Amino acid sequence: MNSTNTAQGFDYIIVGAGSAGCVLANRLSADPACRVLLLEAGGASQGFWLRLPVGYFRTILDKRFSWQFAVEPQAYTMERRMVWPRGKVLGGSSAINGLLYIRGQHADYDDWAALGAKGWSYQEVLPYFKRSERYEGGASAFHGDAGELGVSDLRNDHPYCEAWLDAAAQAGHARTDDFNGAQSDGMGRYQLTLRGHWRCDAATAFLRPALGRANLTVITGAQVTQVLLLHGRAVGVQWLQSGELKEARADGEVLLAAGALQSPQILQLSGIGPPAVLGAQGVAVRVDAPEVGANLQDHYQARVIVKLREPRSLNDDVRNPLRLAQMGAQWLFQQRGPLTVGAGQVGGLASTEYAQAGRADVLFNVMPLSVDKPGDPLHRFSGFSASVTQCRPVSSGTVHLQSADPLAAPRIVSNYLQEPQDARVLVAGLRQLREIYAQPAFRGLVTGEEYFPGNAVTSDKALEAFARERGGTVYHPVGTCRMGNDGNAVVDDRLRVQGVAGLRVIDASIMPRLVSTNTNAAAIMIGEKGAAMVLEDARPSARSAA
Repeated sequence: MNSTNTAQGFDYIIVGAGSAGCVLANRLSADPACRVLLLEAGGASQGFWLRLPVGYFRTILDKRFSWQFAVEPQAYTMERRMVWPRGKVLGGSSAINGLLYIRGQHADYDDWAALGAKGWSYQEVLPYFKRSERYEGGASAFHGDAGELGVSDLRNDHPYCEAWLDAAAQAGHARTDDFNGAQSDGMGRYQLTLRGHWRCDAATAFLRPALGRANLTVITGAQVTQVLLLHGRAVGVQWLQSGELKEARADGEVLLAAGALQSPQILQLSGIGPPAVLGAQGVAVRVDAPEVGANLQDHYQARVIVKLREPRSLNDDVRNPLRLAQMGAQWLFQQRGPLTVGAGQVGGLASTEYAQAGRADVLFNVMPLSVDKPGDPLHRFSGFSASVTQCRPVSSGTVHLQSADPLAAPRIVSNYLQEPQDARVLVAGLRQLREIYAQPAFRGLVTGEEYFPGNAVTSDKALEAFARERGGTVYHPVGTCRMGNDGNAVVDDRLRVQGVAGLRVIDASIMPRLVSTNTNAAAIMIGEKGAAMVLEDARPSARSAA
């Protein structure tokens, strides 16, 4: 390893150019006098499939574009070794995700506030959602239209998805026209992060417009090895780039935005974490922070896949040259059609018999296609899929060092379905999906043959076994640098790492509890609110008051 090179000083060093990091880079560098360094371990976000909305099917498990973290096999999920892809390019996971823009239930954020995250209730975070958003439906009490993040209504009209919504209504489910509006529960069409023909990831929305600023330095291929600490304060960071060790100093603050897997890893590599974990890897303890890497939460899903009577599935369309040409023309000339879809077209939030106080506890995602798992070829038959996810899992896991080598992946223990309640809710959700398929609006469209879980799988015990054996991640890890007002919380409600001055974590890892839906919208909001806090605290009046 070559000797250390010291870069010029900066006011702020941001580690990670993902959803939150790109927002931070834009907002902090808006002041020409503010010197900002943004470090990203991945590369530039380039390539047609990264930009094409439906391209996530190709990129999410492509090692050029995603880090693929192996999760420790667990008895609760049949000792399977799952893989968690995370974005390996500017824009982070927003560059490879399924594009769904859904914030979660209002009560999710009220839960945060009740758990000690002062200032993070729904009404208090709503302005930050709106600040980022450029919603094509226009501004309202719940949406913004002047931000940078393109948000679009669904642009693909598939008759079977509409039939599924009609069937859901027949099964007694409410309908919503806007999951991000006054009523988040119910069934409806999803909104997506699209702008024109293309995916609008965080780098496109927030970073690209700021790249011409002389006060913003962006370095890719920079694997951060540690935060530099001096007398209890973060004073800079060290990173590896092309085998060379480099460092930069921060006159203001170091802001970790590396995500729920790598922000806790960087803290632990820097000596901030559980002493037993650090000691086992020979890392000197600088700050005893027992919950760094704890509280890991993720959504786990299981699917009901049926076979269609008519060849109306995208499984059929992608093998039909004429239909492919039609889809291309529709995308090119109308900015609509199957090439604009995300990881779900319709779906929504519903309540099982285990829901408390009438608050939905399962999330449905529906697509007119079928596949065994992401990255596999589409089925040869005409398939239609609906998945169920438990909104707020009770089970939680950990992300801990398994080596002091900063290039080694952390040890990830998911503990999916460890708590019996999680499995019970998932089984109830599978039964609700079957009930929807059986309604008059949809049952005539299917052959009667169920591919997953299968017609023979009927008892609760058998459905639970199916969920444990064939279910999987929805790629929403959060919570490993928990925010709160107690002594064990990793960060306080202003996202400052407890026990270290000049250091914050600003990404999805700070969530005290997983939101009920996809996490990208919330991560962008965290970046927006975090940037505002950093700027507020940097004002002379704030410094003198401190």
